[in-house]
Amino acid sequence: MAKVRKDTKGRVLHKGEDYKKDKKLYRYSYTDPLGKRRCIYSKDLEELRRKEKQLQRDQLDGLDIYVQGNADVNYAFDRYIATKTELRSSTKTNYLYTYDRYVRDGFGKKKLSDVRYSDVVLFYNALLGKGLSVSTVDSVHTVLRPTFQLAVRDNVIRNNPADGAMAEVKKKWDGSTGVRHALTIEEEQAFLGSLDLEKNLRWKPLFTVMFGTGCRISEIIGLRWDDVDFENGIITIDHDVTYYPRSDKSYKCEYELALPKTEAGIRTIPMLKKVKAALEMEKRNQKEYGYHCLVELGGMKNFIFCNRFGGLQNPAGVNKVIKRIVSDHNAQEIVDAKREGREPVIIPDFSCHITRHTFCTRLCENETNAKVIQSVMGHKDVQTTLGIYAEVSEKKKKDIFDQLNDQDVI
Repeated sequence: MAKVRKDTKGRVLHKGEDYKKDKKLYRYSYTDPLGKRRCIYSKDLEELRRKEKQLQRDQLDGLDIYVQGNADVNYAFDRYIATKTELRSSTKTNYLYTYDRYVRDGFGKKKLSDVRYSDVVLFYNALLGKGLSVSTVDSVHTVLRPTFQLAVRDNVIRNNPADGAMAEVKKKWDGSTGVRHALTIEEEQAFLGSLDLEKNLRWKPLFTVMFGTGCRISEIIGLRWDDVDFENGIITIDHDVTYYPRSDKSYKCEYELALPKTEAGIRTIPMLKKVKAALEMEKRNQKEYGYHCLVELGGMKNFIFCNRFGGLQNPAGVNKVIKRIVSDHNAQEIVDAKREGREPVIIPDFSCHITRHTFCTRLCENETNAKVIQSVMGHKDVQTTLGIYAEVSEKKKKDIFDQLNDQDVI
């Protein structure tokens, strides 16, 4: 038989009630409709119970509003995100950041049952019209579509208004908008060649490893000397380090150690000679100039790439370096090409992720086994691999016919 709990006056306490002697307050603990633990307090037990009854009425009213479809999209999203207990904290934080930044203060205030397919398409088009990339709008779609799908499963709305909306938007916008294009061989060589300049030399190991392994930037940041087997020429990827906005909305960011994005992300990558040389160069530099990473994260330390203060690199910082190197190269290349009477090799603006896409493209250009490429890249879905391979194959097909035209053999 359960023990009867009483307060200091001998009154029986109900489930969820207790008395905090240090604060001289009665407390009622409960779980809200979104799965969060909350508490209400009062100096008087009777007053606390009046609050409890009002709370229960409010909760039922809120649920009724949702069930009747009268809640707004924000309510539906908050309910959806509360159910995603299996998400990594970094992924959940990214979802919240994306939603809060692009949806909550505008589209999120729409009444759930009033949202139509055309509303979603118009919203996505409006975001693109503001200068957002297709990939960013796709991230918004990633949080909106399952939000509506949960409401469908709860029988709150009949159909998911986001179904097919992103595909429709992609058809209408210029294919160059937000599409990730790998660097050509000439562009890649031009960028890597720029790393031999004295002002860029310290970045050579990092970018050589990025272009030579196809690792995600989070995997590069998390790479440790312990993960590198120089003797057998293998790099092991079994964790990553994400850098994301904190959930307290303080506009600060923090690092988090986590498993790779998917199970397929746990893999080994054979080291190219240039990658091995780059890592050996970094090891020599750290020994010669007396610097190393001072960070310990999740019980791990000995990270390879660090800034001048011994801290971890972050994607935004690396992107700034890429932008500077590209800008410097292009400015000098235009002058050199004009002087030498040739066409300049202009490197397009690109981000960290393009180094991965470029590596995958080079791999597809030289390897026909999609499963091998998928394994090296850590793609969860082979369709991702095949999509890049198909793009490469289409270009190679055109190149082959151009050669046939030049040789006039058919």
